[in-house]
Amino acid sequence: MPRLGTTAKALGIALCLTVAAAALAAPLTAPNDGPFLPNPYKVVPGWAKLPDGRQWGSTAGVDIDKDGVNVWAIDRCGANNCADSKVDPIVLLDPSGKTIRKFGAGMFVFPHGLHVDKDGNVWVTDQQVSKDKKRGAQVFKFSAQGKLLMTLGKAGVQGEEPGVFGAPTDVLVAPNGTIFVTDGHLGCGCTANRVVKFSADGKFLKAWGKLGAGPEEMNMPHALAMDSAGRLFVGDRTNNRIQIFDQDGKLLDIWPHYGRPSGIHIDKKDVIYVTDSESSDRQGYGFNPGVKRGVRIGNAKTGEITAFIPDPSGNKGGSSVAEGVAADDAGNVYGAEVADKDLKKYVK
Repeated sequence: MPRLGTTAKALGIALCLTVAAAALAAPLTAPNDGPFLPNPYKVVPGWAKLPDGRQWGSTAGVDIDKDGVNVWAIDRCGANNCADSKVDPIVLLDPSGKTIRKFGAGMFVFPHGLHVDKDGNVWVTDQQVSKDKKRGAQVFKFSAQGKLLMTLGKAGVQGEEPGVFGAPTDVLVAPNGTIFVTDGHLGCGCTANRVVKFSADGKFLKAWGKLGAGPEEMNMPHALAMDSAGRLFVGDRTNNRIQIFDQDGKLLDIWPHYGRPSGIHIDKKDVIYVTDSESSDRQGYGFNPGVKRGVRIGNAKTGEITAFIPDPSGNKGGSSVAEGVAADDAGNVYGAEVADKDLKKYVK
C-alpha cells in the first residue's frame, strides 16, 4: 500500500506539473486568449488627417518610414476603390497625423499592401483589375519622393505565369533586396494562392503554394513580414493561421494561435503584431468560433502572445478592426481599417 500511495502521489504531482505547463503554454496554442491578456494601449481619436480636408476611405496598407517615426499609408481615394479617382492614394504622415507628402493619383485600382524597404522606397500592391483591363494586378516601387522606380506584373493582366499576378495582396523586400509578393484574394476570379519571389532587379525567381488547407498550401495569402533571422511570415488568412517559410519556400512552422491574420508587422526587436479583422462566431466567411478580433502582440522568436488590442465592436461579424498594422520605433501601433475607413493610432 505505501508503494501504491507513493506512485499515486507521484502521478498526481506529474499531472499537476503537466497542467501547469499547459497553462503557461496556452498563449502559444489558443487564439481565444484576448480576455486574459493585457491591453496597454489607448486610441488617439481623429489622429490621421488627409490633405485638403478630405475624408479617409478604406485602407489596408500601413508601414513606418525608414526614420522610424513618420508613417506611410494608403487611402482608397475616399471610398473603397480608386479606379475613377484622381486623388493621391499614397500619403506620408508625421507623428501628429499631418500629411507631409502624397502621390500616386490615377495609377491604382485597388491599393492593398504597402511596404517600406531599408532604403526608404515605398512599395504598393494593386490587388484588383480595372473594368477596361488597362490597370491593376501590379506591384509598384516608388522613391520616398514619389518617383516610380520599378513595376512588377502586367497592367490589367491576371494569371500565374512568370511576371504576372492573379491578385497581389502584399509585398516585402528582404535586406539583400530580394522581393516577395503574396498573390491571391477572394473575388479575383483567379486561382493564385502563392508566394512569388523576385530578384532585386525584378526578375522572376520562383513561386510556391497552391489553393488548399494542408502544409504549404494557402487560401488567400494576405500579409508578409520577416523577422531578424530572415524567416518569412505569411498570413494565410482563410486558413486562420500564419505559415513560416525560409526564403526558398521551405516550411518551417505553422502558427494557428494568432487568429485570422489580415496584417503582420515585425519590428527591429522581433516584436510581432498580427491583426485579425475577420474572425466571427457566425457560420460563413470568416468563421472562426470563439476567436476574438483585434491585434495580437507577441514574440516572433518564441511565438508567445503578450498583449491584445481588442476590436471595440466585439465579435459580432463583419470587419471593423484594422486590416493592416505597423508599429514605430517608439512602440506606437497603427491600424489601417477597411470597414471603418480610418487609420488609427494606439499609444501606450
